[in-house]
Amino acid sequence: MTAVIFSTNGSVRVTNSRLPTAFLRPALLVTTLLAAPAIAAGPAEDATRAAIARVQRIDPLINAVISLDPTAIAQARQVDASGLRGPMVGVPVLIKDNIEAMGPLPTTAGSLALIDNVTNRDAPLVARLRASGAVILGKTNLSEWANIRSSHSISGWSAVGGQTRNPHALDRNPCGSSSGSGAAVAAGEVDFAIGTETDGSITCPAAVNGVVGFKPTVGMVSRSRIVPISASQDTAGPITRTVQQAAMLLSVIAGSDPTDPATREADAHRANFAAALSTNSLRGARIGVMRFAAGFGTDAPFDAALAVLKAQGATLVEIKSFDDKAIGGNETKVLHAELKAGLNAYLATTPPAVTTRTLADVIAFNTAHAGQEMALFGQETFVEAQKTKGLADPAYKLARATSLAAAGVNGIDKMLKANRLDALVGPTMPPSWKIDAVNGDQIAGGGAGSLAAVAGYPHLTVPMGAVHGLPVGLSFMGAKWSDAKILSLGFAYEQASRTLVVPRFPRSIEETPEVAPLMGRQR
Repeated sequence: MTAVIFSTNGSVRVTNSRLPTAFLRPALLVTTLLAAPAIAAGPAEDATRAAIARVQRIDPLINAVISLDPTAIAQARQVDASGLRGPMVGVPVLIKDNIEAMGPLPTTAGSLALIDNVTNRDAPLVARLRASGAVILGKTNLSEWANIRSSHSISGWSAVGGQTRNPHALDRNPCGSSSGSGAAVAAGEVDFAIGTETDGSITCPAAVNGVVGFKPTVGMVSRSRIVPISASQDTAGPITRTVQQAAMLLSVIAGSDPTDPATREADAHRANFAAALSTNSLRGARIGVMRFAAGFGTDAPFDAALAVLKAQGATLVEIKSFDDKAIGGNETKVLHAELKAGLNAYLATTPPAVTTRTLADVIAFNTAHAGQEMALFGQETFVEAQKTKGLADPAYKLARATSLAAAGVNGIDKMLKANRLDALVGPTMPPSWKIDAVNGDQIAGGGAGSLAAVAGYPHLTVPMGAVHGLPVGLSFMGAKWSDAKILSLGFAYEQASRTLVVPRFPRSIEETPEVAPLMGRQR
């Protein structure tokens, strides 16, 4: 395998003098301008070489990219020779390393157990990207096994890729599991990346890194040839700098795929999502304010975001409470059962060089390689999943029916119908927490993203400001297949608020000019 590998080990020397001047400003910058999408205006080869140079210059700071695709320049030359036209022609795209792509790179899901998983096949979404003229630049780091191995994990860490860091404070977590995709876009390495989500793995990394993330309706984008967790909740989706870019990317990757039964209705709902965006979409819209999902330090930017929505003509309807007790425990049972079934089925399709053919094999591999795989946290979720009895088990079926109804018909659908709403909004996540190798993730609060995840409904997060220099996002959620509406509402908010926090790569927020003076004795 020939690939360029980046890491943040002691052998790499990086100085801020090599970073673009936009990243060196001494004070927190909340920009008041959102540039148009960075479309490749010149030859694809030039855009690809420039993107590779940015990754080589920036990535040693944040460790977002596991590998650059050694065929990227050849891809770009083919695009230049093809005569293709369209908004994605020549645009470099990074994809999460649980998504298969033709070429010499393995699809590892961050695990050493899949280091030889060179499948030489494209996931259908990757094939769609190539057909649009996009260039697959490389693979991004992720929380290992998409953050399903342990409930005590460190988001953004994998045995293959190490720890990804948040460009807004290098000691802060980028969230997972699409950590590399979120951090790479925030840091300016690319404008377009693909993540995957089962519950929060697109929207959380996007929010805490200060970029846009869109989890489509489950079934809008094919999941084939993507390392799975849950047939009920898994989906791939865009992580980008702007909502317009997310809509462009979704327009390319969405569509029905005969190998993924969940996508049978996708073509009926697929659209030119970018063309459907409107700055006037909030005018006359009724928006439900999920107060039950607010708090955790985000009140000031959330209130400011609500003021923007109201100023754009939206009617805000307060929703103060929601009983989610039927979701959590049942969702866990569903994920455990579907993980075992889905992963066993996927591993059976991997090349002979991959010796872990079942979940049980992966558990045994991790035990045998505990010094590399389990020095920081264990695999108790895998162990629990291995105990499940299959998708025909009545306990699994009941858990799925209960959680789906609680999040969907009795959750989002009921709130929308009872209040005659177009969408729901709330803070996506708290600000990023510190990377903690001893205690794992320490997240204070949560948001309401699990509702959309369990229901399989669309969920968009858009930057809404910062808390002490750390970005936070505003979530828009709606009914099944309302993807175009949710994107347009988020676009109207984004264009009116024009709030984008630019990363400065400080070692910690406590060392920034805004916070450092407050850390000393106040006289």
